[in-house]
Amino acid sequence: MAIYDPTKTPGDVYDTHTHLNDDALYHDVAAYVGRAREFRVMEMNVVGYDPKGNQRAIQIAHDFSDKGIRAIVGFQPEDTNKFDQSAEEVLRKQLSDPVVIGVGETGLDWHWKGFDRDAQINSFERHLDLAAEFDLPTTIHMRDSFEDLYRILKERRLSKFEMHSFAGGPEQAEKLVDLGAYISFSGMVTFKNAKEIHEAAKVVPLDRILVETDAPYLAPVPNRGKTNEPAWTKFVVDGLAKVLEIGRNQLAKITVENAHRLWPKN
Repeated sequence: MAIYDPTKTPGDVYDTHTHLNDDALYHDVAAYVGRAREFRVMEMNVVGYDPKGNQRAIQIAHDFSDKGIRAIVGFQPEDTNKFDQSAEEVLRKQLSDPVVIGVGETGLDWHWKGFDRDAQINSFERHLDLAAEFDLPTTIHMRDSFEDLYRILKERRLSKFEMHSFAGGPEQAEKLVDLGAYISFSGMVTFKNAKEIHEAAKVVPLDRILVETDAPYLAPVPNRGKTNEPAWTKFVVDGLAKVLEIGRNQLAKITVENAHRLWPKN
C-alpha cells in the first residue's frame, strides 16, 4: 500500500517581493533562504529601495543565483531625495547586471506627511523611463495615491508592471488590471479584517495574481506581528486560496506561472 500521496505535497511557491537586503534579515541570508526552501518557496525577488538596499539585493542575487533568487532595483517613494543624477547613473549600470530582472520598487506614497509630491512623481516617471529603456517590468508601490498613480500609468500605457503588496479595493484592482497590471498580494490578505483586499482578490483574473511577503514586514497569519520572512509566502498562498475558494496547490502553480510570465527565466 502506498504511503506517499503527491496531492498532499505542498506546491512550489515564488515570493515576488522580499527584502532579504533589509537589516532585519541581512545578517543571516543563508538561513532564511534555506528555511524558505523547506517551505517550498523555491524562487524569490529581492527588491531594492535605496543605494544600500540595491547593492545588497544584487549581491544576494549573485550569491544565491542557484537558489532561484534574483534582484529588482530602484528607489522607493520615501527615498526619492537620494535619487539624483549620480544615483540614476549608478542605477542604470545596475540594471545591466544579468541578475537584475526589474525596476523598483518605485511609486507614490501620500500616506506620510512632509514628502515632496513633485519629487516623488518625478522619480516615479524617471523609473518608468528606465524600465522602458531596459525593457524590464516595474514593481510599483502605491499608498493613498491611487488617482495620481493611475493617471500616470494610464498616460504611459506600460506593457508589464506589478502592483506590489496591493491594499486597495476591487474597483482600483479592476482599473489597474485593465491597464495590464499584475496584482501581488502580501500577508495582509490573510488578515480577517482586510475585507477590501479580499474583495479585490476576487475580481483579479487568476492569470494576473502574484504572491509575496514584503518581508520583514506584514507577516501573515498565523505569524502576524512577527518579523516576516520569505518562508511564510506559504501562508500567503494558503490564505489567498481560502479567500478565492480554490485549491492551495492550484493557486501556487498559477502564481508561479504568472511570475515567470512577468519575469521570464534567464
